[in-house]
Amino acid sequence: MNEALSANTKAILLLTSPLILGRSVRSEALTPGEYFSLYRYLYSINKEPSDLVELGAEDLLDRCVRNTNKPKINRERLQRLLDRGILLTQAVESWRQRAIWVVSHKDQAFPQRLGERLKDKTPAILYGCGDPTLLDSGGLAVVGSRHVNEDILKYTKEIGNLAASAKRTIVSGGAKGVDQAAMNGAFESGGKSIGVLANGLKGAVTNRTHRDLILNEQLVLISPYDPSSGFNVGHAMQRNKLIYALADAALVVNAVIGKGGTWNGAIEYLNKYHLAPLFVRSTGPRVEDALQQKGALLWPNPVNAEELEAIFDVEASQIPLRHSQETMRIDAVLETEETPPESMSSQAVKQASDTKNAAVSPADELFHKVKSLVLQLVQTPMSRKEIQAELEINQGQVDKWLRRLLNEGVVEKTKSPVRYSAAQRQLPLIERDSADG
Repeated sequence: MNEALSANTKAILLLTSPLILGRSVRSEALTPGEYFSLYRYLYSINKEPSDLVELGAEDLLDRCVRNTNKPKINRERLQRLLDRGILLTQAVESWRQRAIWVVSHKDQAFPQRLGERLKDKTPAILYGCGDPTLLDSGGLAVVGSRHVNEDILKYTKEIGNLAASAKRTIVSGGAKGVDQAAMNGAFESGGKSIGVLANGLKGAVTNRTHRDLILNEQLVLISPYDPSSGFNVGHAMQRNKLIYALADAALVVNAVIGKGGTWNGAIEYLNKYHLAPLFVRSTGPRVEDALQQKGALLWPNPVNAEELEAIFDVEASQIPLRHSQETMRIDAVLETEETPPESMSSQAVKQASDTKNAAVSPADELFHKVKSLVLQLVQTPMSRKEIQAELEINQGQVDKWLRRLLNEGVVEKTKSPVRYSAAQRQLPLIERDSADG
């Protein structure tokens, strides 16, 4: 990877990156929606992001502010972001010391399949460490829960072994549990893997095991988020689309219906993209049937490289059609914590769908995602400090969320020692071992 940043990449970093040095602080950086709204206007007048940092760009900045209305971007905020040249230099040097490279969607080195598949959902910036050419090699995406039993870990590791023997790259999120099992299986058999991280790239690349694999060209770690960023629920959800977009086929090892990053990522992919086959391993009829209704295929449990390779030959015509109108009405109910009874009428299902689609506040949407994550963590009782460390948030925030979960009755608290655990009514017995992280 060429260490010299292009002029466009520098400008895009100034606009979109928090440029974290030391402790994370609140950033004014443009959101993806704001940036691409600005970029579309620049493109329409044959301008580039780099033109915004040229001498005499004041008139162009004023034109951008006047013509970028959805969402509206404040002129002073835009100028403050572009004036961070010294901070950008310091951040780039910090990344280079750890062999972290940076590319923007304007660079030739940017993964082609991301732009082709994600269109306007493509990240503006991608940070990484390792051989970037691996990102366009395709492979098998493997996703699943953080907290699973040994049988699932062993099974997933064997999938990694098979992928390596078939010369197929494993694409995953790098999280503990299913993600790491698939990647480790590939490494043990001399294979390669792409880890798409939601946070902490700076720390991950300094891990000795990771460094050895990176130097051996078996691993590339990437993230669309600042290398020093901490855990963020939204980021964890949003990076899922990159995992699917980088692969030629995908496997959901396990999930919990209506809950967690694995479920949400699979549903988003099947609803919005579905450019390659997504398979679901049989773990119980609720998850299996629900994802198949969305267009997933049942995993054929290959036992050798030849059988694994066959899954990549699934033609587009074999991928189930999206949804009938009846299925679409039921989808909203399936994505809640309870599935509709078989006796539920079409009208009742439609009413449930209408309720599901009612507007919710950003705070409530965030809490719903946090709730899902916490419930998966506390399938095994955990202390407050353990939950806080897992989520990488401050004590005040974790206390606030735990109080709300206790009030809702979805989390239980024991004393001597104090531990938090999921209320037993939360998950059907058949799915408790497959709680999704």
